[in-house]
Amino acid sequence: MKIFISYIFKNLIIATAFIAVTLTFIVFLTQSLRFLELVVNAGNAGAAFWTLTFLALPRFFEVIFPLSIMIATIFIYNKMTLDSELTVLKAVGHSPFSLAKPLLLLALIVALLLWVITLWLAPVSLKNMQKMRHSLTTEFSSMLFREGVFNQPGTGLTVYISKRTEDGTLSGLMIHDTRDETKPPSTVLAKRGMMVAGEEGQQVVVFDGSRQSFDEESGILQLLTFDQYTINLPEAGPVTKRWSEPDERTIFELLRPNMDNARDRENLRNFSIEIHRRLASPLLAIVFPLIAICALVVGPMDRRGQAKRIILAVIGIMLIQGLFLASYNIARNNNLGLVMMYILTLGPIFVSLFFLSEKSENFRRNILYKAKGLKEQSA
Repeated sequence: MKIFISYIFKNLIIATAFIAVTLTFIVFLTQSLRFLELVVNAGNAGAAFWTLTFLALPRFFEVIFPLSIMIATIFIYNKMTLDSELTVLKAVGHSPFSLAKPLLLLALIVALLLWVITLWLAPVSLKNMQKMRHSLTTEFSSMLFREGVFNQPGTGLTVYISKRTEDGTLSGLMIHDTRDETKPPSTVLAKRGMMVAGEEGQQVVVFDGSRQSFDEESGILQLLTFDQYTINLPEAGPVTKRWSEPDERTIFELLRPNMDNARDRENLRNFSIEIHRRLASPLLAIVFPLIAICALVVGPMDRRGQAKRIILAVIGIMLIQGLFLASYNIARNNNLGLVMMYILTLGPIFVSLFFLSEKSENFRRNILYKAKGLKEQSA
């Protein structure tokens, strides 16, 4: 690797890492505020707070990394322009593409890292975060049950608790359930129990007790003694096994949906769109810095600064980012959105590489030469 390529590459890595850490810290603070109240209300330790916040971070990296390398590109190459370093490198024969080589290498590394994150790490962390939030919500719900009072967590369900310990164990329980109109009302008496977050939603698991129900039609009292018994608590909707959203599934899970599951069959298109988004999105880590470097190294340079070029590059990048998000929403109903995704990522890459190539340089020289000739003829 040539000395100047190594020099630029090292500076780009340092700047990108610094900006990425800064942006990650900002996102960390904003996300931590979402979980602070939940963790405190659930009476949980600080470890749960840190775990939740860190699990929320990976899904933001596909935005943080492209922005970081883009900002680093503008900062490093503009600084080199102000210090006349790029002017000297151009004067000794280095082409725009040669100057962009260290940036292309770093952009490819970041894109590969983003593919690993979007295809596997981000969905795994998001799924674990949602499970943990559900568990903390359950613990918070258990705190709402007051001792020595007939609590009503939902219509047709009454829960009485004699005592609740600091570790969440419930003692002296009586649960009266009349929710199922097709069955006789039942009363559960148990020595102890606890709140858990199961696959069926929030539940109360009770131990060492009995279940009684009286059938008025037959006049029979049914008595069941048990070592362990589970009662589902009412939620905002019907109590069903939690279904993993498309963004919570790894690439392998998206490619192999459960065809026996009705919701999986209904969301096959959403799975396909999510796969395309994860494949296209990391390419923005190449698109953004390429647009930035084209604005800074292609054409004549100005030691006084290139503010106009930088502003135009930033506007172009913001436009591509906005259109990419819009194309993802359009893709839900129309295949045109999928086409737009790849045009907005692959298109700028090929156009930028053309502008950095020698063909583009020769093309611009021919245009300037012809323009100069026409000017001399008219004079």
